[in-house]
This record gives sequence, structure tokens and C-alpha cells, in this order.
Amino acid sequence: MSFRDDSEDVRDMGKPFLHTGSWYRMGSRQSSTMGSSQAIRESSISVVACVLIVALGPIQFGFTSGYSSPTQTAITKDLKLTVSEYSLFASLSNVGAMVGAISSGQIAEYIGRKGSLMIAAIPNIIGWLAISFARDSSFLYMGRLLEGFGVGIISYTVPVYIAEIAPQNMRGALGSVNQLSVTIGILLAYLLGLFVQWRILAVLGILPCLVLIPGLFFIPESPRWLAKMGMTEDFEASLQVLRGFDTDISIEVNEIKRSVASTSKRTTIRFAELKRRRYWFPLMIGIGLLMLQQLSGINGVLFYSSTIFEAAGISSSNVATCALGAIQVIATGVATWLVDKTGRRLLLIVSSSVMTFSLLIVAIAFYMKGFTSDDSSLYSILGIISIVGVVGMAIGFSLGLGPIPWLIMSEILPVNIKGLAGSVATLGNWFMSWVVTMTANLLLDWSSGGTFTIYMIVSAFTVAFVTIWVPETKGRTLEEIQFSFR
Repeated sequence: MSFRDDSEDVRDMGKPFLHTGSWYRMGSRQSSTMGSSQAIRESSISVVACVLIVALGPIQFGFTSGYSSPTQTAITKDLKLTVSEYSLFASLSNVGAMVGAISSGQIAEYIGRKGSLMIAAIPNIIGWLAISFARDSSFLYMGRLLEGFGVGIISYTVPVYIAEIAPQNMRGALGSVNQLSVTIGILLAYLLGLFVQWRILAVLGILPCLVLIPGLFFIPESPRWLAKMGMTEDFEASLQVLRGFDTDISIEVNEIKRSVASTSKRTTIRFAELKRRRYWFPLMIGIGLLMLQQLSGINGVLFYSSTIFEAAGISSSNVATCALGAIQVIATGVATWLVDKTGRRLLLIVSSSVMTFSLLIVAIAFYMKGFTSDDSSLYSILGIISIVGVVGMAIGFSLGLGPIPWLIMSEILPVNIKGLAGSVATLGNWFMSWVVTMTANLLLDWSSGGTFTIYMIVSAFTVAFVTIWVPETKGRTLEEIQFSFR
């Protein structure tokens, strides 16, 4: 088994997606009249603009995830689906995402990050159209699979692109925008689902990708990918645009060139060489975090949230679910602000600890409800405690375990195996998401308290995993992070 970097074969394939056109070169000829603070401002504006455009991809990701919740009753009624048929429809996005994840790394390596996002947008658009015009379950299933395929590519490519273009002092905050956009997409699906019919909601799902495709023509390709492909002139032009036309980029250019040169001496990595710490250690951390993110049971808990709200006596569970989605957006926004101040590792430990404690509360509440009569005041109190625990779990997840594993994965994977290793990590995440989604109802039927106890144990293990193995990457360049594993 080997990891190959076919840079010569794909060099020409990447060029249509560069768009480092005349407006780049015109800017580079401007005289150096701005002060350093103005140059920094220009760099920040340029990078943030790029992030806001690619963030449309994660919004599409979140909208796909949130679509099945507010539409279940209407779709099952209109198309005469059984509960199991609708459950299959909801879960097929995970299956499609696994297929997309397998190919995501190689697609992003062959045609670049921008080209990968363009490819991902097309099946998403077709998938939403298939759902909006569905007259039976076959079109629903096909549309959901296509959406999942596109989302699988997006989930890998966007955090990698953001990490590769962001300055080291902004990489944490900008990287967290990925998960923030996902939560915004989920909330939009919940809110719009309260007011519009399910077919119209599917049409609205096309909008993020319809804006993303033309937007990609106005942003530069990842300079690190261009450097790896040997496109030196385009690489420097792209980096200059991102850092500001009057910013001296010579130091960063040399660092990236040295990193690329050190990984290009041998373009084939044999399976036996994965025993070296520089490969197995970041692989273990990246894959481990993304799998633990899902095994914590976040999808199972959120899927069950409406039932918990109903058990607590809240009549409008859909409104309560929207409120929970809004809390996630706020908490993820706080994480975006904190991640470059407190660091990734500390936020992950705090996040996993909050989740562990919150899940323990929910588990105890459910165990006690089994010994309490339905009409007693204690039963109602335990229902409220369950809500507090679920909200606490969602806040804890959004503070760290939601956004940071994707950020760390994009930071620590070695550049010469990033494509395949990133695909494996993303596949592991989507596979565990599918496992949790498919088993949540079975586990909850077996024992609600037992289910939350299992999720609590996984969250506690995550605290230990982060404490022992996850390094702090705050304030370090990607090249410094990868060099530290040698």
C-alpha cells in the first residue's frame, strides 16, 4: 500500500480553478504606500472574504442535516411513507457522505480545493431538485444520497482550505467558522421548516450552492496546494492576494517551500513507514477526534430532543428544537471567539467535561423516572432536569468538540498524505454518525438511562484522550505543527 503524490499528472488539471488573473497582478504592482496596520487589515479582509464564500458549503451541510426534522410529518403524509421508510430517507445522507468522504481527499488533491467544492455543489443542487419534485420514495432516496455525497466532500475540503489560507493568529477563529456555518444551516432548516412547505424548503436548499459556485471564481486557490503542485508563480500570487499586496511574504513563502521540498523528496510513502511517529501520531489524533465527536452521541441526543421536550410538558417541540438550534449557534460563535485566545486543547477538555457532566444528569434523570409515577410532581421535575442536561450537552459540544476536531485535522495531517489521511478521518466521522443515528432508537427502546450512560462514558474517555495525546496548535504555522511530530 502506498500514498502517491501525482503532482506532474495533475498540474494542468488544477489551472482552470486558479483564477489568479490580471486583477492579482495589477494589485501586486501597486506602490508600497500603506502602513503595516493597513496591510494587516487588507490581509484580514481578504482572508475573511474567502472564508465567508466557502462557508456557504457548511451552511449547505447543516441545511441537509436539519431538513429531515421539520419535514417528517408532511413528507410521510404526502408520499404515504412508513416510519421506517422515512428513517431510511433521513439516514441516506450519511451513506452518501461516506462515499463522498472516501473520494474527498483525492479529489481535493487532484484538482485543488476550489475545484473540489465546485464538484461538491453539483450533486447537492441535483439532489435538492430530486427531492422537491419527488412523487415517490425513489426520488427522495436518490436526492438524499446525492446531497450526502456532496456534503461528504464539503466536510473535508472546507476546513482544509480555511486552514491553508488563514494567518496563524486567525486560523483558530476562521477554522471554527466551518462548524458555526453548519449550526446556522441547521437552524435555518428548522426555522424555515416552520413556515414553508417541504417541497419549497427543498428548493431553498439549493441557494447556498447556487451562490457558492460563482463565488469560487472570485477567491484564490490554496497557496499550499499550488506550492505542492509546483505552480510557483501562482502560489506566490495567491499568497500575496491573501496577505495584502504590500505585505512582505518572503518569510512565509520560504517556510512553505521548505515544507513542500522536505515532503517531496519521496513522493511515495510505504505502509511500513506509517509506523514512524510523524505519520501515525497525527493520524491517530485526527481520526480519533473525529470519531469520538460522533460517538459522544450528539446526533442521537438531538434526534431524541423533541421527545424529551414533550416528556417535560412542552407542547410545541418544534419551537423548542429551534431554540436548541439557536443555542448551538450562539455557543459555537463563542467558541469561534475563544479558540485563538484559550487554545484548542483547553476548549476541547472543557467541552468534553461539560458534555460528560450534562449526560450524567440526563442519565440519572431517566433512571429515576423509571421509578416515578407519571402524574407526580417529581416526574415533571425530572423532565425539566432532562432538558437542562440536553441543553448543557449541546452547549458543551458546540464549545469545542463540534468545531475543533475538524480544525485540528486540517492542521496536523502531514501534507504528503493529507489527501488520503483526510479522507479516512472524514469517512470515520461519517460512519460513526451513521452508526449513532441508526442505533439511537434501538438503544433508547432498550434503556434511555443506559443509552445516555454509554454516551457519557465516551465523553469521559474523550477528556482523557485530549489530555494525554492532543497537542496545542494555537499560534503555530502549519509547517511548525507538522515538524513537531518528527
